[in-house]
Formats: sequence, structure tokens, C-alpha cells
Amino acid sequence: MSKYWSEAIKELTPYVPGEQPKVDNLVKLNTNENPYPPAPGAIKALREFPMERLRLYSDPDSSALKQALADYYGVERNRVFVGNGSDEVLALTFMAFFRQPEPLLMPETTYSFYDVYCKLYDIDYQLLPLRDDFSIDLNDYRQPNGGIIFANPNAPTGRALPLAEIEALLERNRDSLVVVDEAYVDFGADSAIELSRRYDNVLVIQTFSKSRSLAGLRVGFAIGHPELIDGLERVKNSFNSYPLDMLAIAGSVAALEDEAYFQQTTRAIIDTREWTASQLEKMGFKVVPSKTNFLFAAHRYIEGAELMGYLRSKNVLVRHFSKPGIDNHLRISIGTPEEMQLLIDTLKQHPDMVVLDD
Repeated sequence: MSKYWSEAIKELTPYVPGEQPKVDNLVKLNTNENPYPPAPGAIKALREFPMERLRLYSDPDSSALKQALADYYGVERNRVFVGNGSDEVLALTFMAFFRQPEPLLMPETTYSFYDVYCKLYDIDYQLLPLRDDFSIDLNDYRQPNGGIIFANPNAPTGRALPLAEIEALLERNRDSLVVVDEAYVDFGADSAIELSRRYDNVLVIQTFSKSRSLAGLRVGFAIGHPELIDGLERVKNSFNSYPLDMLAIAGSVAALEDEAYFQQTTRAIIDTREWTASQLEKMGFKVVPSKTNFLFAAHRYIEGAELMGYLRSKNVLVRHFSKPGIDNHLRISIGTPEEMQLLIDTLKQHPDMVVLDD
């Protein structure tokens, strides 16, 4: 620990991303990456980009991408904010809106970057437990607060809330901002973007990393009332005026234009997810209903840590969390049908696994 560190930094416990090992022949189901390549149009835009332009700064407003997103989601451009991945958009959101006298409310089990941001920015927060079935109970959020944030669908559980429940929350929580983190919404959940047209107290954040297969470009965005977007722009321009590079803008604009490919790949992931869930249940797993590109599952008899170690020994990576309450669960990203078949075949070979008949 350096003597030059600020005191606040000494107390931080940073977010730990999913393992990215540099080993050949791995079946990598631990970081929720899309198993399919980016849209052909996005690949073409990147390959044909005039590299001589990289000597120049990118557009600080990312105007082309903001307009493309506005057109795609049917909102005005002044309701769109873009950033270097949804993690940066979230970081700027915490800084802009959540440093309040009352605590920020969030689920006890959710994206673990949220409490990291709270500690980094010295934001008071309160964790609220999930129901026994891992769903979020928005009735618990009927209390004084300086803001509310949750992922929908939630991570790492995969469960999604219906829009009617989110709208009811917006109706009764008029004095603070509700942030809906929709990193996985395209895999079967309903987006709250339509609510942002009617309510000024909701900000919806999404990413190109999951359903658009552009995790390596780092592109995220937020949609909300123009006054919320102005707040984000003030923080962004006090921190990093050029968050998106030219390649990220060009690739993400092209990805939005290929709707047929987007629908094809998200449908393929959903179908593979449902097949995988049924196969896991036949082996004695309890699988949480998912609207994401991953499954959250616990075996009835075999511990999660043991199963993760076993799969790793067979070159299959899944994510295991040691947090109490979910420490017996595995989070399994959805890969190609071939990768998921290999996962199932490998699990069947575990010495304690019993496969139930259909």
C-alpha cells in the first residue's frame, strides 16, 4: 500500500471483473460475453474506417451515435447520453445524482459495481434484501431516499421486473431519481425507455457490450429527461470531454442499423438459454428464471464452489460468487449451442451427478 495514496483509496475494495485467462481451448462462460460476432455492418464499418482520421480528436458530443440512438428508440436527441461503456455512464450517474442527504437504495444482491461507486464517491447507501425467489420487491423501497438503482433484469440472478411495477415506483417516488440499469434487457425483458418519455424521475442505462456483441469497443448510453442528460453532460465535461473514440462511434452506429442480425442473434441466445436451463434441471439444478444471456443455478446436492473447480479442471469457466446467500450458485453465460452442449456433457461426467429421466 503506497504512502502516497489518499485515505479514501486505502479503504476501497475494487470491483473484480470476470476472469480473462489467456489459455487456449477454454469454453468461456464466465463473463456474459455474446457468443456471436458483431453485426456484419459493424465489422465492415471498422474495417473500412479511414485510419488517417485517427490523428484528430473524436466528436466530443458523439452526435452521430446520439442521433442513431434517438432514431432507434424514438426519442429526441437531447434525451440521449453516451459514454465509454455503461460502467462509465453509471459512474457519472452516481456522481451527478446520488450524493444526497438521504441514502441511495439498491438491492442487496445486484451488480457489485454499485457499492464500489458509493464508496468511491462517499455516497451513503442502504441494501435491501431480495425475496426468497431472488426477485426484487419494490414495495421495500417505500422509504426516504436520495435515489434508487437496480438492474433490470437483475444481475447475477437474471430475474426481471414487469414495467407496471417500475411505473408504480415512479409514481410514488417523485422526489428522487430512479435508475434502471438495463444491460441485459434485450434478452427477453421490457425496457423502461418508454416510461422515460412520461416520467422525469427515471434514467435508463444500456450497453452495446451484450446484445450488440461490442464489449471490446466500450459503448454505453443513457436515456432520460433532458435535464437529467444535462446533468450527466456537466459531469462528463468536467471529467473526460472525449469518452468515445471514432471507431467506437462508427461501429456502434452501424450495429444499430442491422436490426435483422440483432434479432437473429438475441433469439438464438434466448433459445439456447431455455434449452440449457431444461438440461440443468434434469441434473438436479434449481435454475432461476432468466431474461438475460446467463443462468443463475444451484445444484441441490453438490456445492457451487466444487462444481466451479470441477468445470475449470475440464477447461470450462463459469462464475462463482462467495457472497452469503448466493454462495452455492453458479452464473453460467450462454454460449453457442455447441459450447452449452459441452457444458452439459461435462457436468454429466461429474462423479456425483445424477441425470433425471424426462
